Amino acid sequence: MQHHAKTPALALARLVLASGRSVDLAELRFFSTYGDLQDGYPCKPLNDLRIRSLLHTAERSRPGTPVHLVPPRREYPDQYAGGLGPVEVLPAVACLGTFHSTALDPAHDPVSYRSRLTVVWFQPTPRLPSDHDAEPALRDLDWAVLARDAPAPP
Repeated sequence: MQHHAKTPALALARLVLASGRSVDLAELRFFSTYGDLQDGYPCKPLNDLRIRSLLHTAERSRPGTPVHLVPPRREYPDQYAGGLGPVEVLPAVACLGTFHSTALDPAHDPVSYRSRLTVVWFQPTPRLPSDHDAEPALRDLDWAVLARDAPAPP
């Protein structure tokens, strides 16, 4: 059995949650929120569809890992309303990140088990979240409720 180092040497980033728990960002994918918008305009129906699509992508990318959406900020920049309602704009970059931490269940072997959570969130630019400038809602994740223990990969 391999021993897993405690340092996040292989993690993209480490965040300390408001609860005090450290979580490592193991994988991060960026998507342009509106990069494939051919026609139409940003509005609630389109945004809701985009969010559902990202959640499905997240579920397929890590089967068995729970998925959590950080509700995005929605802005209403002007008075224009087309056939689908008012203009509603989400931040420009959609993020799909898989986070790992130590096991939640103290009965689980800390070397063999990790807790995992895939998170979908939005931010203005494509950058790694850090303790200095992560979206505040990322720090407020209720890890004990949202994450799930799973055997660590060999």
